[in-house]
Amino acid sequence: MINIQPSIKGYEQVKRFVDKNRQMVIAKILPGELYVTKNNELISTVLGSCISACIWDETLGIGGMNHFMLPIKRDAHGKDNWQLDTSYTCRYGHWAMEYLINEILKNGGKKERLVAKVFGGGKIVPNMSDVGESNIQFVRQYLQAEEIPVIAHDVGGPWPRKIMFHPNSGIAKMKRLRSMHNDTIQKREVSYMHDIEQHETESDIELF
Repeated sequence: MINIQPSIKGYEQVKRFVDKNRQMVIAKILPGELYVTKNNELISTVLGSCISACIWDETLGIGGMNHFMLPIKRDAHGKDNWQLDTSYTCRYGHWAMEYLINEILKNGGKKERLVAKVFGGGKIVPNMSDVGESNIQFVRQYLQAEEIPVIAHDVGGPWPRKIMFHPNSGIAKMKRLRSMHNDTIQKREVSYMHDIEQHETESDIELF
């Protein structure tokens, strides 16, 4: 029988379950979430135009994955706002990347040992601006500036993706999902974008 070990403090709200087929605990993150672990467990998510960066310390086997939809927060005048989002959700890439890296370092990882794998950034919603491409460019520039090597990636294209990441080993498994199953993901992304727009103008709500 597999026991679910306690998570790192601060991640108790992330849904985790035992996958009997894989005989592993899986932490499932949604848009606007991230998860960092030292345990022998998987982190899973499904991506459309969103990006997930899988970052880990190769020596210690501690790492995590985020899931963000927009590169940066913009101010009331439409200009880029690079300050961290005080609502503490990782819907914005700059905050999601910074927080993920800091959490790994806080729990024993070393900056010079960090490596990354990057997934997502698809264009799966017709007649919608190419948020995916903006996300791809952002995450590439961010990791380059932080001098964290990207040793594998699968980005762009019209496909949603399912990602499984094992921070202990750095192994990531990706499955491209068929377009006929995209409807739920498309609806989720359109709704998510709308919620973010409402958040900017109305209230500071936690998404997903």
